[in-house]
Amino acid sequence: MSKRRAIITAVLVEGVSQAEAARRYGVSRSWVSKLVARYRTHGETAFRSTSKRPHSNPNQTPQTTVQQIIGLRDQLSEQGLDAGPDTISWHLQKHHGVEVSRSTIRRYLIKAGRIKPAPKKRPKSSYTRFAAELPNETWQSDVTHYFLGRPDPKVQTNRAEILTWLDDHSRFVVSLTAHLPVNGQTVVETLKQAGKRHGPPASILTDNGFIYTTRFTRGGRNQLETYCTENQILQKHSKPYHPTTCGKVERFQQTMKNWLKAQPDQPTTTGELQTLLNTFTVIYNTQRPHRSLNRRTPASAYQALPKAQPASQPSTEYRIRHDTVGTTGKVTLRRAGRMHHIGIGRPHKGTPVVMIIDDLDIRIINTQTGEQLRHLQLNPNRDYQPQNKQNP
Repeated sequence: MSKRRAIITAVLVEGVSQAEAARRYGVSRSWVSKLVARYRTHGETAFRSTSKRPHSNPNQTPQTTVQQIIGLRDQLSEQGLDAGPDTISWHLQKHHGVEVSRSTIRRYLIKAGRIKPAPKKRPKSSYTRFAAELPNETWQSDVTHYFLGRPDPKVQTNRAEILTWLDDHSRFVVSLTAHLPVNGQTVVETLKQAGKRHGPPASILTDNGFIYTTRFTRGGRNQLETYCTENQILQKHSKPYHPTTCGKVERFQQTMKNWLKAQPDQPTTTGELQTLLNTFTVIYNTQRPHRSLNRRTPASAYQALPKAQPASQPSTEYRIRHDTVGTTGKVTLRRAGRMHHIGIGRPHKGTPVVMIIDDLDIRIINTQTGEQLRHLQLNPNRDYQPQNKQNP
């Protein structure tokens, strides 16, 4: 301000030329000229800094578009659907023919109080992203719970379980079912039914729950592991305490629960819950654009490429089990979640044995003498495996 006053004083009081004043104070002649003209017009206000902001902005977002942005945010949030800037941008372009950038939408949402700026999260570049190249190349699965009626964590009968099968490539929901509760047989049956409708997957990816695997126990294969082996489906698991490996199905369940909680009529039975899940499956697969799919729907991405097929060669199970012949002359073996009793003979009760298991081919050997007590092909449809007197 003092510099402006000195320039005007030099020109108007001392009679210094504008060129000389510009050289003396190290400014341009044009700025001295504007400053003098401003003083003659506005007087003392010429000593203050003036805003350089333009009087009008032809590129400013119209107020009607701003109202549409806020309206879409409220509408999608009430429906329990994704209401982020990317989704709002897609709706504006598809339904209103208006193109607005993600950053502009976010700025207006913050200004309207619809978004609270959060501290910076872990950068996305720090995550290792992966996705299957083809549909049916990998299906992810997980189980989550949902309270029926009035939520009461103390009443276990109010808690239903939702089992999801999700295509890794397209995020297409191949199966979404409600149960009370989910067990190993349920997992196999839903996988079978989804395979009949959409074709079997080449592999599946799950966590380490007992309904999916018994690899951290000594019980042999469970029902799902046996089914996958018999149908040449590769089974993959996440590392313990690494939920991001199954992040696609985890994120899907969050979206699903948000939608369920937003429904005015909450389900009180698994049948009512299944009806809502069927509705949400249609919305998610065919109506809701997905950001990771370049704003395509999962159904369009699932149908765009040929589907992968299971491997042609089945894998076999090799394991060794130590046991002792019981008082009734039998040993036990669990396979596919089913307990089998194998007859050895009462004379061998109390004998320590080792069982060499090659899928259905089983050899039972006396660990003290090395004698083979029995060699059999296990019949998976029978609980008791009787002795063959001619060929023990």
